[in-house]
Amino acid sequence: MPWKEMDTMTLRKEFVVLALQEGSNKRMLCRRYGISSRTAYKWIQRYQELGEEGLVDVSKCPKHSPRRTAERVEQAVLQKRGETGWGGRKIARVLSQEAQVAVPHPNTITDILRRNGKITNQEGVKHTAWQRYERSTSNELWQMDYKGHFAMLHGRCHPLTLLDDHSRFCLGLRACADETIQTTQPHLTSIFRIYGLPLALLCDNGGPWGSGYPQVELTKLSVWLIRLGIQVQHGRPCHPQTQGKDERFHRTLKAEVLQGLTFADLEDCQHHFDPFRERYNWVRPHEALGLDTPGQHYQPSPLPFPEVLPPIEYDTGQIVRKVQKGGIIYFKNREFRVGKALYGLPVWLCPTEVDGQYDVFFCSVKVDQFNLSQTQP
Repeated sequence: MPWKEMDTMTLRKEFVVLALQEGSNKRMLCRRYGISSRTAYKWIQRYQELGEEGLVDVSKCPKHSPRRTAERVEQAVLQKRGETGWGGRKIARVLSQEAQVAVPHPNTITDILRRNGKITNQEGVKHTAWQRYERSTSNELWQMDYKGHFAMLHGRCHPLTLLDDHSRFCLGLRACADETIQTTQPHLTSIFRIYGLPLALLCDNGGPWGSGYPQVELTKLSVWLIRLGIQVQHGRPCHPQTQGKDERFHRTLKAEVLQGLTFADLEDCQHHFDPFRERYNWVRPHEALGLDTPGQHYQPSPLPFPEVLPPIEYDTGQIVRKVQKGGIIYFKNREFRVGKALYGLPVWLCPTEVDGQYDVFFCSVKVDQFNLSQTQP
């Protein structure tokens, strides 16, 4: 079967690296990437024998890297700095992997950069260590957001970003024309089909995932995610550090791709986003991962994306009401608003310990609370 979406070489490499990780489910990966097991094992064998060169369609002999002189090493350091803007530790890690020869100590590389005017003594002040919190396994939590939109020659681009909290693996970086559910949901669907479903998604309080705080009203997109079994979490307003990993990813995207460039249209943006995402996941060392890459720490989710939404079922004996137009339910000759996005769907009412007070649940998520003893406006 043919490879789907994105660049063929990118997909082959991503598939092979994920398949070779300990505990990987190769049959599941074959289904996700749309290839036969015979094709999969062919590329795995070639990768093990020849590395990345084994993934091209035309066979090539491995290139030989002669021993570099000090001057050539310095030029390689400066070139890598020019390509990426990275510091000494990242450049040392990547050069040692790419060239497969001894490279200078990271401190020596930093001295080379400083000597050539690429960094100043004050630059290190910007890199303050933060206390980091992360989930213990892949797909326990994904962080999702739209980076601030920017102008193109034709229209504006709204970059949709999706990051795994545990590994920092970038699951999606898509150039979008807007931030509506009609745009967001198809992108999420294609990502879910490849990587599976997370247990939870962390997003902000704006559209298309929610509105209001602290009582966040569901949107149609969040209703869809809940029906998929995903717990939707929201950060506090004016606290971007809640989604700190995704915000940090946005800084890297701006520094390594967006800064100083003018894009023609969304296709042009995506043409730049795809190689950056591959570099971020599989080449760029990450400080918080001990200079490993995110791809070395990520495993696809065992939870597959269902092409048909599962039915909404509640236990016998529960108080169930169907949400009417305007997000209204009727109970004991009273009407209560629970959210327009739930129109046409059933919710269930759970009495609390307070007399006359009920919690309103959609599936297993509490969406509202009301008290029969309170006078309605």
